[in-house]
Amino acid sequence: MNFFSRAAWRRFASDIPAVIGIAGIGILLLIALLAPFLANGRPLMAQEPDGTWCFPFWRTFFAPDSPEVLIEQVFNYSLLLLIVWGGLHFVPRAWRKILRTAAAVLLLLPFLLTDARLDKVDYRSKAYRFVLFAPIPYGPFELAGAPYDAPSGRHWCGLDDVGRDVASRLISGSRVSLAVGLGGALLALSIGTAVGLSAGFFRGWFDLTVMRIVEIVMCFPTFLLLLILMSILGDRKFEQSILIVIGVIGLTGWIGAAFLVRGETLRQRALPYIESGIVSGLPVRRILFFHLLPNISGPLLISFAFGAAGAILAESGLSFLGFGVRPPTASWGGLLRQAFDDPLSYWHLTLFPGLALFWSVLAFNFTGEGLRKAFSPK
Repeated sequence: MNFFSRAAWRRFASDIPAVIGIAGIGILLLIALLAPFLANGRPLMAQEPDGTWCFPFWRTFFAPDSPEVLIEQVFNYSLLLLIVWGGLHFVPRAWRKILRTAAAVLLLLPFLLTDARLDKVDYRSKAYRFVLFAPIPYGPFELAGAPYDAPSGRHWCGLDDVGRDVASRLISGSRVSLAVGLGGALLALSIGTAVGLSAGFFRGWFDLTVMRIVEIVMCFPTFLLLLILMSILGDRKFEQSILIVIGVIGLTGWIGAAFLVRGETLRQRALPYIESGIVSGLPVRRILFFHLLPNISGPLLISFAFGAAGAILAESGLSFLGFGVRPPTASWGGLLRQAFDDPLSYWHLTLFPGLALFWSVLAFNFTGEGLRKAFSPK
């Protein structure tokens, strides 16, 4: 970490809202990673009357019984990988990289080799000698009571329109929001960076042509375009609806990043270190990715933080209108939609998803604002 990075980090750490924001993102990420251990209708471990031990939870950990299998497996794999990599931190440095690479490959095997099975066993009614459930012993797709039941000691956030536990679906929905927020923002930033970097570096007729195309694309109303694309793709019966949402948000949200990166690239392009690299004959690829891109990373981080907040709101808006993540997958916007007919009577379906959305968007916005102040030239 160089002097300027350390100075930016000190400014960021001294900004209380920024620290609150990064802590909020960390908590949201932790909840999303630990979701199967926080809310699950299957025992984490249990002892049969004959003394044998069983672990009903682990099969669904590696082969989730969810329409969005890929996203669930990515989060579960990331959790195991972080735990293993954290344990390997105490291994000698010479072996650490090899062992981490081997662990990353080996941890893929149970996800690839475990087959999904339909499991309708009511584990809570079975007679076990010992059983350990998650803190919320209900899965996000499990019918747990009467529709629209208010919060109680048994169901902390009440039940939804078909009787599923809202707390369990809120925790499961954190994965959807984070996947869409981070994935959509990353895709949009990647496209915007590629367009802006090339236009700002090559300039001339190439810059003129590219930016006129960008301005034409910018004229389309973004949310209306989102609705149209989601409606078209939804008719294709593609099961991984989260991937569709990520792709659509990424392909419609890169315009601002392109203008930002182009402006920063034009500013850096005029500095002596870029001119020296061009004169000395360095390859264009090396100048772009090893010299220019690291020096505009600050604005990119800021754009990513604000873009993630916008993507979470866009996904919730799409799900609220019925064009987002498809049921039965849990979504905060989908939970809000269930209270649309009578928000006061179904207040728990308005309050808790609304608070979750407020918390996540505020955390990303606080972090983005903190990064903006930390990387400010002033």
